[in-house]
Parts: sequence; C-alpha cells; structure tokens
Amino acid sequence: MSIENRIRKQFEDSIKTKQAAMAVMPSFISRATDVMVASLNAGGKIMSCGNGGSAGDSQHFAAELINRFERERAPLSAIALSTDTSTLTSIANDYRYEEVFSKQVQALGRRGDVLLAISTSGNSANVIEAIKVAQAIGVTVVALTGKKGGKMASLLKEGDIHLCVPSDNTARIQEVHLVTLHCLCDGIDQIMLGDPA
Repeated sequence: MSIENRIRKQFEDSIKTKQAAMAVMPSFISRATDVMVASLNAGGKIMSCGNGGSAGDSQHFAAELINRFERERAPLSAIALSTDTSTLTSIANDYRYEEVFSKQVQALGRRGDVLLAISTSGNSANVIEAIKVAQAIGVTVVALTGKKGGKMASLLKEGDIHLCVPSDNTARIQEVHLVTLHCLCDGIDQIMLGDPA
C-alpha cells in the first residue's frame, strides 16, 4: 500500500471510529458536562490527569477552561495534575509512580470537585489510584477511556460517569478523546453563557 493510501485509510478509520462514538457517547458526554458545570457553579474545580498523550489531553482541557475555548468568559477553575514536575518526580522518587496523581487529588481535591481521569486502556495504575482517592473524599469521577474501559470501568460508582470510546486502537481512541474534550468545553460554555449573541 502506498503512503498516500495509508494516509487515506488513517482518515477513513478515524471517521468510522468517530461515527461509532457519536452513536453511543453523546448522552454520557452531556451528563459529564452537567456534572462539571454544577461543580464549577458551586465553587468547585476540575482536576484532570493521564499519562503520555493523555497527559497532554489533560493539560489541553485545563488550559481551555482556565483561558477560554471559543467564547469570551471568566476563567474557570481547573488544574492538570501532570504539569508540576517537582511534585511528580518527588512523589515518584520518594514513594512510587502509582501515587503521582492520587497524592495531588488528596491534597487539592474537595467534596464536590470533579476528576477527569484519562486513560486509553483504562488500566493506568496511577490514574486508578487517583480515582480511588477521589471517590474516598467525595470527588466525582469522569473517566475517559477506550478498550471497554479496562480496570477503571469496574471501579466507577454511582454518580461517576464513564466516557468510553468504542475502539481498541489507541490512536483512534485518542482522536475521539480530543473531540470529546472539545464537546465538554463547548457544553460548559453553552450552559454557563447561553446562546451566542
């Protein structure tokens, strides 16, 4: 197969995965949006975490909330737990890497906050530990996964929300994760600001 045909197939596969996700995910994304808005309106915050590309996604999401998405508004309270290298490396060095997010959730999280836990496989040990701590202190979990949710799926409790991409391909899952994050940002703005003038 030529490189150009491989490129076309990448686009085709991405489109098919997005269409499959569109068939099953909107109601869950809508619920997650409502939960995030309720937290923000009550003075809460949204914490996000993930590894690798998911760390980048968590930072992207926090930046869109703190700065802006597509509309002018006041900054919203959000923090990506993958950004503080001194905290991450000290926890990983003094304890274990599995605790790099959970210790931050324990320190920063308050009842009524939201944790956006991102893992394409649903099996990231440090994200799983963050979920456990979040649930213990009354932080709602929004899990953004693929591959049927992995171990994270069975951890979720009533009130938590699972946004699971119907795919086993990591690249395709990550592409839908980005669309999902933009849907969340757009939904938050729509609920908080109303229709554009």
